[in-house]
Amino acid sequence: MSNFKTQLLILILLLVPVALPEPEQQAIQALVRRLDSKKASASVQEAAAKGVLKRLLPTHVTSFDFKIVSKDVCGGRSCFLLNNYNLSGQQEPEIVIRGTTGVELASGLHWYLKYWCGAHVSWDKTGGIQIASIPNSGSLPPVKDEGVIIQRPVPWNYYQNVVTSSYSFVWWDWERWEKEIDWMALQGINLPLAFTGQETIWQKVFMQFNISEEDLNDFFGGPAFLAWARMGNLHAWGGPLSQSWLDQQLILQKQILSRMLELGMTPVLPSFSGNVPASLKKIYPSANITRLGDWNTVDGDPRWCCTYLLDPSDPLFVEIGAAFIKKQVEEYGDVTDIYNCDTFNENSPPTSDPEYISSLGAAVYKAMSEGDKDAVWLMQGWLFYSESSFWKPPQMKALLHSVPFGKMIVLDLFADVHPIWRSSSQFYGTPYVWCLLHNFGGNLEMYGIFDAISAGPVDARISRNSTMVGVGMCMEGIEQNPVVYELMSEMAFRSEKVKVQEWLKFYTRRRYGKAVHQVEEAWEILHRTIYNCTDGIADHNIDFIVKFPDWDPQQNHGANISKQNRMQMLSKLGGKGRFLLGETSSDLPKAHLWYSTQEVINSLKLFIDAGNDLGGSLTYRYDLVDLTRQVLSKLANQVYLDAVTAFRHKDEKAFSLYSKKFVQLIKDIEVVLATDDNFLLGTWLQSAKELAVKPSERRQYEWNARTQVTMWYDTTKTNQSKLHDYANKFWSGLLESYYLPRASTYFESLSKSLKANESFKLEEWRKEWIKFSNNWQAGTEIYPVKAKGDALAISKLLYKKYFS
Repeated sequence: MSNFKTQLLILILLLVPVALPEPEQQAIQALVRRLDSKKASASVQEAAAKGVLKRLLPTHVTSFDFKIVSKDVCGGRSCFLLNNYNLSGQQEPEIVIRGTTGVELASGLHWYLKYWCGAHVSWDKTGGIQIASIPNSGSLPPVKDEGVIIQRPVPWNYYQNVVTSSYSFVWWDWERWEKEIDWMALQGINLPLAFTGQETIWQKVFMQFNISEEDLNDFFGGPAFLAWARMGNLHAWGGPLSQSWLDQQLILQKQILSRMLELGMTPVLPSFSGNVPASLKKIYPSANITRLGDWNTVDGDPRWCCTYLLDPSDPLFVEIGAAFIKKQVEEYGDVTDIYNCDTFNENSPPTSDPEYISSLGAAVYKAMSEGDKDAVWLMQGWLFYSESSFWKPPQMKALLHSVPFGKMIVLDLFADVHPIWRSSSQFYGTPYVWCLLHNFGGNLEMYGIFDAISAGPVDARISRNSTMVGVGMCMEGIEQNPVVYELMSEMAFRSEKVKVQEWLKFYTRRRYGKAVHQVEEAWEILHRTIYNCTDGIADHNIDFIVKFPDWDPQQNHGANISKQNRMQMLSKLGGKGRFLLGETSSDLPKAHLWYSTQEVINSLKLFIDAGNDLGGSLTYRYDLVDLTRQVLSKLANQVYLDAVTAFRHKDEKAFSLYSKKFVQLIKDIEVVLATDDNFLLGTWLQSAKELAVKPSERRQYEWNARTQVTMWYDTTKTNQSKLHDYANKFWSGLLESYYLPRASTYFESLSKSLKANESFKLEEWRKEWIKFSNNWQAGTEIYPVKAKGDALAISKLLYKKYFS
């Protein structure tokens, strides 16, 4: 273990002052002190940290002593301290961990286990934990005599996107949530979003305004689509919500909040964004309620689209917003002062007049402060990127300055790719959190920008007149790319840029439990290829297997590509080197590819070669399966293009060869995915069904789960959902039963038209496919929840088959 102790000396980084001007520093410090006053007692937080240890490492419960200390011990900031326990005796603890909160205690434990014991912690679905390298209790390696102190450079480490609740958390029970909160504490997260159960609060609030339960059936979305119903993008889709769901989720939320508070976290609760049931317009006919435009339905279907928005300038807005905050305080207690609101997210104000925008922002904040006099508005900054044509400097300033300083915090949501702080003069003086977005739709694709993660937060914090007050992770879906989130989590405790190549070498040794030169070489390649996406493009997996092009590939028929596919696949920005559908050089679809595929194939060979040393490791198996999937899916993209090119040239033999190879690749990827429990459709569907309390709920939840990962939204007989495949997944079961039939029927249709020398009947294929998809979404087939097959053996065979 001496190597890990030596490595730690390189990794310990001390705090440098935040660059906020003095008045702004005082405002943030006052907020931090007020939030600190709401935290649980020292004994409660110490016990909560002990609980994390007991669940993670029950064999070492007596090896660590936890102690809450004041910030004075840490120079007035949050920190953790590691020391040897000086007393002798076999029953005494070996390591003393002190910290300013329970989160700091858990973070200190994690830091010690990583950098002294070579351990690794990731989500269960990305390989889980590696603790075999931890010495037995009584033999833990000591820290240096004077101890170690690790301080936070900025107060907060934020966690979650407003849609993570639907893409990842929707089917979780308390057992799964308990694991997640443990993971959060170990990673140092102290400002988590807490959105579970809010529909139950809304039910109680809206009933005060004479809205019936029946009215709410048309307002709430189904379980897998709640995030977008909350944002006013849709209503009723996938619903209604049963009373058992509502009651169950409120109980779960209280458990979640209780544990967060025990650990010293500050939960971020929801607030009122103006989204209201249609019936409110009838009950309050004079209220300023407008109907929003269509959000991604196929033909503006009013059953799901065009929700109602209460204007923040209307007095009723403040009344409802305050009632919602007060009801949460009544249900949960005085647990926070920070509330999320994204009323303008993909719903731009009706006018760009700065005075009007300022009045809207002031009204949104007033609704919060009427419910909690100390309320702070936390806002996702996504709108400043996604609707940049509207949010010019005057409009941004109007919104950001519509509340007193210190009463708004902005999440620079996409800072890993397009940081807004740089182009907005530090959000015009507004405190912000530097965030990693990284993942869209919960897609499974190896992707990342290590260098941006390791340098971006530091550059932002030390920049002139910086207003950065935190770092955050705002992925749409979790449980993928664990290396990205481990590096990002550490930035909450780092004041200097990380030397990524050195860090990765330590990471591989910890993740797999030993040093194996082949995987270290493989990760060197992955660093400069897969995890070096510098083209400035938003990651979104559009590999053809999981996002099949919906178009007629006949020569000179590029115009037949659906508008939605073109918009989704074309770059909005002048990035460097992304290959996309609709480029002037070709009307062929081309998936996002930002690296040398041959280099990544070489890294797969190195991974396979390491199998003799690491074959029994669950973390190794997960990475091997994921990398094999990545390599084969990129190969399939090229095979698809070969097939449609042969079709255009009317080369029946070549078309048959390539189309069959594409189909075979789907089958082969299905087989390798089936070897790991973490790539199974069955677990997603099973978790949905297990939450049901009656058969009708079971069917509804399963439909929600199936629909979200396939069509997502509504269709007509001849038009796929505009969001089809948005939440695509490389899951065993989904490839075989859904993606494979789609590709097969498409190529069969092309083959028939080629043999008959007729035009390809795209609309006929769409009808057939949409009918199949609708039936699949409504299906109840059982899929495996346990892996089968030898991942290493199968990866070896597939490598030999395709790349020898």
